Amino acid sequence: MAITHNSATAPLVHGFHAVAPGDLAAVVTALEMHEPPAFLRRLAVEPDVPLQLVRWHDCAPDRYRLLYQRIGAPWLWWSRLALDDAALAAILHDPLVELYAVVDRARVEIGILELDFRTPAACEIAFFGFVPKATGQGFGKWLMRRALQRAWAGPAVAGDQATTTRVWVHTCTLDDPRAVAFYRGQGFVPTARFVEVFCDPRSIGLLPADMGALHPLIVD
Repeated sequence: MAITHNSATAPLVHGFHAVAPGDLAAVVTALEMHEPPAFLRRLAVEPDVPLQLVRWHDCAPDRYRLLYQRIGAPWLWWSRLALDDAALAAILHDPLVELYAVVDRARVEIGILELDFRTPAACEIAFFGFVPKATGQGFGKWLMRRALQRAWAGPAVAGDQATTTRVWVHTCTLDDPRAVAFYRGQGFVPTARFVEVFCDPRSIGLLPADMGALHPLIVD
């Protein structure tokens, strides 16, 4: 999802708005920072975390989708599942997009980090998360520290690139309800809010019907 401060041309009228059967609506919050947080400038003594960040170069679309779905299906992540191989590969193989898998000591992929530098001087933390069994263990702060280190360092490609002046992320009401508080705790500031309406990925076969139990599937 590409979000800018001009994503919405007019505010919604106050009140209830019908959402068609087979669709979903989510409130999206965009958060950003314009300088590295103070904790990045301090020498950190971190606890031993049994994880490693591994760069995936030229990742095959099917391999990506498998990890993406393992992490995102409970939260109804869908946008990358709707892309065909060519469209997905064009993003993943762009030199200004950096994809990392988080692997445990058994070399099993349990998390994802995707950084998008395609907008000059900006970095979007496009995807960030862990499989359900790896959540609640404090790994999020470990991964966010590495995400911000990479984001503020700028893209790892040859040539002149604008210095990063903005790092941003977005979350929505389909995500873990702790997400906004977590991002704020890492130095992000909420800057904009949008309502997104889209086809329910379960209604069009992108995800199983039993995913996202907190958001019932409603069809005709």
